[in-house]
Amino acid sequence: MIWLNDTIKFPPSEATNKEGIIALGGDLSEERLILAYKNGIFPWFSIGDPIVWYCPQERMVLFPNELKVSKSMKKIIDRNMFTITENKAFNEVIFQCKNMKRKGEFGTWITDDMERAYINLHTKGIAKSIEVWQGEELVGGLYGLEVSSVFCGESMFSKVSNASKVAFIYLVKQKNYSMIDCQVYNPHLASLGAKEIARNLFLKILKE
Repeated sequence: MIWLNDTIKFPPSEATNKEGIIALGGDLSEERLILAYKNGIFPWFSIGDPIVWYCPQERMVLFPNELKVSKSMKKIIDRNMFTITENKAFNEVIFQCKNMKRKGEFGTWITDDMERAYINLHTKGIAKSIEVWQGEELVGGLYGLEVSSVFCGESMFSKVSNASKVAFIYLVKQKNYSMIDCQVYNPHLASLGAKEIARNLFLKILKE
């Protein structure tokens, strides 16, 4: 396993092991994170562990023209139950993603250092958020990074049913991106049309 040092550099994608890990260590500096995402790499680790960098062989993505919105979701959207905003409450979105308790999960992979790193990227206009409101209450949202014409999704949350789906559908329908990177398989996103593609194809699209 390759350990990173102070040099801002990653191994080639061929160095990734079967678990999808390409390297360990390093830091969450702005420069390193930007380089990582430009090369299809993202950090995913637990509190107390070294930083683990992933570039999985199969990548979960959604192409905007393949978005699937069920009849029931269309009805929910048409009811105008929610107000949707962009980049109005990034810090709150990542805080909720970090602290939201999810069924079958223990703890969180969003560490304090990671939270600070992505807030810093947001102040530089690189990390973006979508917020879903009911009245004055933030009830759902998502955040991620823009890499050229690709949106690299990081996390989402819902306090009420379907709020995160509404945020995701809104993001896709803006047609600002050629591809939404969902990182790893998720049945929630698969139901919306996301699918797995080979790493080589993902990297080709990312770098075009």
